[in-house]
Amino acid sequence: MSIEIRHAVIRDLAAVADCVSQAFIHYIPRIGRTPGPMLDDYQLLVKKSVVYVACQQAEILGVMVLLETDEGFCIETIAVRPNVQGLGVGGTLLSYAETMAKQLGYASIYLSTHRLMHESQSVYAHVGYVEFDRRIVNGYDRIFVRKQLL
Repeated sequence: MSIEIRHAVIRDLAAVADCVSQAFIHYIPRIGRTPGPMLDDYQLLVKKSVVYVACQQAEILGVMVLLETDEGFCIETIAVRPNVQGLGVGGTLLSYAETMAKQLGYASIYLSTHRLMHESQSVYAHVGYVEFDRRIVNGYDRIFVRKQLL
């Protein structure tokens, strides 16, 4: 599968929101509320140039939000359309984020996931992310994981 990663632009907003919704909507019954990424203001985030899309031809298959925070380089959101999960889109996005973090001089990269999103935790552990904290963030029970890059 040939995947291009690029900054999202305003004309991508509907596809970005749809991708994030498809990726997270099935978690609503499990966590008892709308997952945080489904509530984010993607218009604002796209204007800040922190949203990236994984595309095959013109179709957006995945979305990622990358932020530089006080704690380091952060994957704020990563979402892959359910119909292409398991085909390497998420791995390609993670690799892109890790490369970008290294280019910016970061020795590690981190992200968080909901305590009840067990599938995500398994994926991140499998590719080298290690838990370093648990916190309640905006009412969500989050597990923070970090991967050393250098």
